[in-house]
Amino acid sequence: MESRATARFIRISPRKARIVAGLVRGKDVGEALSILSFTRRSAAPHIKKLIESALANATRASSGVDVDSLYIKRLTVDMGPTRHMRRWRPRAMGRATRIVKGMSHMSVVLDIR
Repeated sequence: MESRATARFIRISPRKARIVAGLVRGKDVGEALSILSFTRRSAAPHIKKLIESALANATRASSGVDVDSLYIKRLTVDMGPTRHMRRWRPRAMGRATRIVKGMSHMSVVLDIR
């Protein structure tokens, strides 16, 4: 039985979020949540909330599911749109360069081991 959850338009760059996603990918849900609660990266609370949402979806779908047997089957972090969060930085000789603020789409799939 698979359980899914997605979080879209998260205001963190995918490159930073993928580092945290790599820490918990393939681990048991309880172990992943304990790792994320002590990880001091800015993406950790977002991924923790996403895993908790998938866990709630699993218990809602079937009440007899064993929470301890669930593991993170797939955890992906993709690039979101960058159109809305553009900033400009002044440069030499009257020029300007664009500062692109990152945005992420995250999805997780939990499955029974």
